[in-house]
Amino acid sequence: MSLLAKTAGTRRVVIDHVTPSIDGGRNPFKRVIGDWIVFQANAFADSHDLLQVELRVRKVNTEHWQVLPMQALGNDEFETTYRTDSIGLFEYEVAGVVDHYGSWHEGFKKKHQEGVPLDLECRIGAELLEQAAKRASEDHAEQLREWATHLADSSADIETRISLAYSRHVTDIARSYPQRAWETTSPLSLMLIERELAAFSAWYEYFPRSCVYDGHTHGSFKDAAKRLPEIHEMGFNIVYFPPIHPIGREFRKGKNNTLTPGPDDVGSPWAVGAAEGGHKSILPELGSLEDFQHFLDEAEMRGMEVALDIAFQCAPDHPWVKEHPQWFRWRPDGTVQYAENPPKKYQDILPINFESDDWENLWDELKGVFEFWIEQGVKVFRVDNPHTKSMEFWRWCILNIKARHPEVIFLAEAFTRPKRKYFLAKGGFTHGYTYFTWRNTAAELQQYVEELTQGDSKDYFWPNFWPNTPDILHADLQTGNRATFIGRYILAATLSSNVGIYGPAYELLDHEPYPGKEENNHSEKYQLKAWDLNQPGNIKAEIARVNALRNNHEAFQRTFNVQFIPCNNSHIIAYLKQNFEKTDRFIVVVNMDWENKQVGTLDLSGEALGLAHAGNLRLVDQFAAKPTEYIWHDTTPYLELNPQTCPAHIFQIID
Repeated sequence: MSLLAKTAGTRRVVIDHVTPSIDGGRNPFKRVIGDWIVFQANAFADSHDLLQVELRVRKVNTEHWQVLPMQALGNDEFETTYRTDSIGLFEYEVAGVVDHYGSWHEGFKKKHQEGVPLDLECRIGAELLEQAAKRASEDHAEQLREWATHLADSSADIETRISLAYSRHVTDIARSYPQRAWETTSPLSLMLIERELAAFSAWYEYFPRSCVYDGHTHGSFKDAAKRLPEIHEMGFNIVYFPPIHPIGREFRKGKNNTLTPGPDDVGSPWAVGAAEGGHKSILPELGSLEDFQHFLDEAEMRGMEVALDIAFQCAPDHPWVKEHPQWFRWRPDGTVQYAENPPKKYQDILPINFESDDWENLWDELKGVFEFWIEQGVKVFRVDNPHTKSMEFWRWCILNIKARHPEVIFLAEAFTRPKRKYFLAKGGFTHGYTYFTWRNTAAELQQYVEELTQGDSKDYFWPNFWPNTPDILHADLQTGNRATFIGRYILAATLSSNVGIYGPAYELLDHEPYPGKEENNHSEKYQLKAWDLNQPGNIKAEIARVNALRNNHEAFQRTFNVQFIPCNNSHIIAYLKQNFEKTDRFIVVVNMDWENKQVGTLDLSGEALGLAHAGNLRLVDQFAAKPTEYIWHDTTPYLELNPQTCPAHIFQIID
């Protein structure tokens, strides 16, 4: 349609500024099942006519609308509240239409009060009833025509006709049949309603191939299953495997990413594909598909789910390279372009060419990888480096999958610039990795968390805080101590309702860096590891205590309910977490100087905190090995935190 062409002139209502809405509704905002959502819109028309405005919601690819009337707030603003009762991808719109009969009814009452002759007004109302009858159901149509006859009858008693015009019953039925052909609707918008696990999860990543723990015997799914009881006891509800597919042999990397592997080197799981198959196959050393499904069952018995890592990249001997050479970039010398991020080179990995002329078949095949594993029972995926693939592919792929499988959860491993990270979230990714790892002072961390929880991104970007990954061992952990690992986990697990660690490296305090790099030495990405799971000094008990608090208290089961508490010591970070009803409240205090004792006072007087009290505030430190009670007598309590004995308090407010 031409920009200057006429629009439908009978559609007099303007619908504007519908909220919540992301990018004009093109991308979905996100909520959790059971949430109440307040929808608002501006709606107005020329003249003084009344309007009828309603919200319509339905699952995509269905026909039935759920309709909710929107109440006028004044100043052309309308509002309604919608409660989510099922998960899925939904579309919604706001519709507005001039309320002709309601407008006449309001005007009739005013004219009656002013003593205006009403015979003509009654006849106008009768015409509106006749029009409504043409749009009404059969039962109502007959009734509306009968009322129209009485209202138009100039020979009838005027008081009887006035009484009919005033009738609320008549008015309600007549107004329920407006001229919908003249209504205005806002553009269709999307919302994504997620299950509870999307809002509250604790991920534990480990390599099944290292689960024999002698450093040279390749582990299997059966070996990995032996760890499930301990992981469950630590309080995690998602176990996550790196890619489980066949690993390429061509240009295979050796220990610590060397280019000269030995015959026994196992290679990187992210070099996906070999003669045995690709993304829909399993590395034979791990077991069979039946073994994997047995592992899924073992996890489910303990209330845990299994996440798979999907890395859309290929080893040089991946079957796709021969079957679909058009999906890769070829250099003038006849070789395939491997992955590079200068000065880094990944000779064992070939990136996929999303500019291929055969892109439609490529997209279908990649989406089919997810669908294959969903059919096997996997509901959670961690996606490797999604920011290096087509952004529009992800939106198409994920939203189409969510429309059919709304229970599926996607975590974007995108350590990239904010705009790209946020676009992936808008495209349907449930969670996203964050910059938490690189926020290492109280001020930096508070500023970052406030950006995530108070900015516009909170409607679509749900952070997942990871203190470490197989790729990242931050300097704070490299030079840290036991208090560092404990404190960083407390921060991650209580600031964000979605948290994860790479273990057993984390709970065993593995902090030896590869020289000059931000990652572990002797990285498990390239070799089998011999772990001593009961190594002295491990922090399994501390992690279990934190996760038990998360699992038992609503205050920690959402991310966007954090309020920071001022402290006069810049090394100490403090914040309030509480559930919606404010019946479950905690104050978390962490000394982010991992070496030295720090003291300070908090300021609880802020009205936003709602903690000002005339008497005593009774608290119990639930993180202490033995819960300890404290009583604060004023709004500036004094604290001492020695990281060697007590790096943090997690105070439950009793009264």
